[in-house]
Amino acid sequence: MTYARPVPSGRALLRRTRTVIPALVAAALLGISASSGAVANPAAPAAGTAKAARPTIVLVHGAFADSSSWGGVTARLQRAGYPVLGLANPLRDLAGDASYLSGVLDSIPGPVVLVGHSYGGAVITDAAAGHANVEALVYIAAFAPDQGESSLQITGEYPGSQLPSSLVVRPLPDGGQDAYIDQAAFRKVFAADVPARETRLMAAGQRPVALAALAAPSSAPAWRTIPSWYLVAGADQAIPPAAERAMARRAHAHTVTVPGASHAVSVSHPEAVADLVEEAARATA
Repeated sequence: MTYARPVPSGRALLRRTRTVIPALVAAALLGISASSGAVANPAAPAAGTAKAARPTIVLVHGAFADSSSWGGVTARLQRAGYPVLGLANPLRDLAGDASYLSGVLDSIPGPVVLVGHSYGGAVITDAAAGHANVEALVYIAAFAPDQGESSLQITGEYPGSQLPSSLVVRPLPDGGQDAYIDQAAFRKVFAADVPARETRLMAAGQRPVALAALAAPSSAPAWRTIPSWYLVAGADQAIPPAAERAMARRAHAHTVTVPGASHAVSVSHPEAVADLVEEAARATA
């Protein structure tokens, strides 16, 4: 025999709804497990998160490059468990570029290790000041200017840079000027230890920098108050190695040298770059 389940009256259905819905809402808010009936403690750390969170690694590329230049470094850092952000550096104006990075730093919860290559070093030097979450600065064949110094000024003070003579300058409608590296000279000046086929692609896709950004004086340097690390590219033809070593000493940076490395050391020696970044992250944990 088949029995039909009696349909509740409208008043009974309303009473049941008033009882069930609040219970479901309470269960959702309190984290009640349907299978065990246990209530999760919202203040307790989730499984596997008892350790302090690893710092976010923010990578800032320099002139004539883009965030893809960090590809090998990013892959290694991610495998090691670090969150990584490759910033798209505008390359328009030092103060504006630093302000853009500063806004990004404001949006990142938790500690940050800030890494700059080439002109990106000048940007992190200006942007990091006043950010308590920036625990380390890492310079990769980068400018680390003092207050009032410009990137072009530093390059001009040390002989050996092939960059000024290789630049192609193009006027902009607003009266400014963009600078590129002559594609024929790109490998020699920027990436001598990178395979020729790859450097041809890098040269064709290089992002120009506004000359005004390279000529702009730096503000108060963050390396005076934030622990710093520096990787010297031993065969750099863009920023002379002597200039890199002098800036590293001035910043009291923990310094390593990669002999024979070109300016594009993050492309040719990503393991050395990643190792130094990890060293900085561990030291400030």
